[in-house]
This record gives sequence, C-alpha cells and structure tokens, in this order.
Amino acid sequence: MSIRFDPGRLYAIFGDNGAGKSTMLRVIAGLTQPTGGNLTLLGSEDVRSVLGAIGYMAHAPLLYDEMTGLENLRYFAGLYGAVDDAKLREAIRTVGLDPALERYVGQYSQGMRQRLSLARATVNQPKLLLLDEPFSNLDPQSSKAMSTLLGQMRDAGRTILVVTHQATHVADVADESIWMSAGKVVDRRAGIAAADRISGRDVACNVSAAERLS
Repeated sequence: MSIRFDPGRLYAIFGDNGAGKSTMLRVIAGLTQPTGGNLTLLGSEDVRSVLGAIGYMAHAPLLYDEMTGLENLRYFAGLYGAVDDAKLREAIRTVGLDPALERYVGQYSQGMRQRLSLARATVNQPKLLLLDEPFSNLDPQSSKAMSTLLGQMRDAGRTILVVTHQATHVADVADESIWMSAGKVVDRRAGIAAADRISGRDVACNVSAAERLS
C-alpha cells in the first residue's frame, strides 16, 4: 500500500471487514510491525522517535472501569512521564464530560466511555490522531457530538484518521475519504465520496502510485 496523509486534515477511511483499515492504524501507531516497505511519520523515518506525538483510540475503549475518568487520564498521562491535572481536566471538559464526576467509568454510558476514550487519546497533545470506529454503539446525539469534537480538533491543526463504517457521521467534517480493500487503497476522493462503494455503486480509482504516508 502506498499513501500520503497531509497535515491538518481529517481522513475518513472505509472498507469491508478485513480490508486492513485497523491494521493500517496499528502500524502507524507502532503497535504492529509491517512485513515490508517504508513508513515516514511526521517527517521522520525513525517511527519510534515520534510515537509520543501520536494519539490512538482503539475500537475497544481501553479504560479502567474501577477508576474515575480523571483517574484514568492520570494513569495514561503518567505513561508519557508528565501528569498535569489542569490539562487533564481541560481534556475531559473538551470532550463534554465533567472532570469532577466521581462516578467510576464502569458506570458510564457508552457515549461517555467513547468521549473519555477520545480524551485519553489526546492526553499527550498529539499531532496525529488515529481513531478506530469512534462512533461504535453511539446514539445519534452522541455521534453528532463526537463528529463536532473531531471537526474542532482538526481545525486546531491535528491530522485525524477515522476508520468507520458510518459515512453520515463524518459527512460534515471529512476533508477526504479513502476506500480500502484487501490491504490496498482502491479509491480516494474529496469529502466522503469514496463511501459510494458502501451502496454498491462503481467508482473510479484516483490514487497516485507515488503517494506515501508522511
């Protein structure tokens, strides 16, 4: 696969199950080793040196149910070596939650858990944000709130990659859309036009073979 992502844009990534979408995010996040090829990340070929500038939100929330939201963020921020309660509280507020809430995460609604998971992915102030199915199991109101948050983060200068099966949730914020199949990019268009494949309509491929991830 050969692809390039430009900074400060939100990319919606579509494809059938098993297309390689989540694997691509894991490779970029440094969680899965590629079997070959080259990866240039944030201008560096030394991927490990820039992993601290990446935020990753997996399909599973990856939160501790027996902790409060703030306690969760304190723990994950500690993995980066710097815990600033003021910044963590602001991260929680940014996703529409109350940092003073004493309720354990295990008692959160699905929408609240997804929001906190997004906050967790941003505790290191990442330049690149990788989100795997952030709209999963969300009701329409929570999905709209999540979409608005992603648009705001993109507008603040972050590059965001969103893997999703739900094109309508990113219709207002996606700068480009990508369709993957069998580990390859087979279509790339402005907005969410590549999602036309979801409805079974044929679309033209306009991916440059010279593109690469950077």
